[in-house]
Amino acid sequence: MTTIGIIGAGTMGTGIALSSALAGYDVVLYDVSDGFLQRAYKNIGTMMDKSIERGKLSHADANAAAVRIRTTAHFDHLKTADLVIEAAVENLKTKQEIFAKLSDLCLDECIFASNTSSLAITAIASATKRPERVLGLHFFNPAHIMKLVEIIRGQETTDDVMYRAEGYIKQIGKTPVLAKDTPGFIVNRVARNFYGEAFRLVSDGIASVEQIDRLMKANGFAMGPFELMDLIGIDVNLAVTESVYHQFFDEPRFRPHLLQQKMVEANRLGKKTGRGFYNY
Repeated sequence: MTTIGIIGAGTMGTGIALSSALAGYDVVLYDVSDGFLQRAYKNIGTMMDKSIERGKLSHADANAAAVRIRTTAHFDHLKTADLVIEAAVENLKTKQEIFAKLSDLCLDECIFASNTSSLAITAIASATKRPERVLGLHFFNPAHIMKLVEIIRGQETTDDVMYRAEGYIKQIGKTPVLAKDTPGFIVNRVARNFYGEAFRLVSDGIASVEQIDRLMKANGFAMGPFELMDLIGIDVNLAVTESVYHQFFDEPRFRPHLLQQKMVEANRLGKKTGRGFYNY
């Protein structure tokens, strides 16, 4: 594979684009708006600047990677990609529409991947003419730094597609973990309780947001649950929680919390809106 197409120039899409370009791949980064793309390219520059400041990236490698990233608002420009990774909104219908278009547009050898954090890969693949070439590649935020990537096999995904996708993940310096196509896969199933118990502690008046985050970091976590939700986006966190909850037929241990909903209603979504559980 030489060319990676990425759908969605948000936080995840830009991180995946940067990781791919630094590993020597040509990248076609697609979004519906030129404004989104301009902001994405600026954010990629900022990420590279920070890596240079920390001594983890040279100016020469940064410049070479920047040249490899092409942004576009034309869906047809994804046609020649060897692998297309969708990092759009966490909505099954939207993803199915995207993958249906891709299966009509792209080359027969193209691999289609979704960065979904909770939706069924088999359900996404069902909208395509080539479900055997669809799988999940679930990166974690920030995608250009976090090493873990879950590789999720759909019901019809072939061995060759899994093998080639695993090779790509290793090539970009990430650690692949094979996961079954179950709600939340591995990490987000575990994480529901990381967040859920934190919400219950706060709502029961046992501890504050700040105390919980401080205690978790004192026990080895890089971030507490509320800091992490602010980084990911509280709306995204709620959407994943609801998805896992309903896919497990409303299993009580995965039930969303009212505090999540209230934060979204108040547009306190975290860093992206300047206010979440903390102010930015």
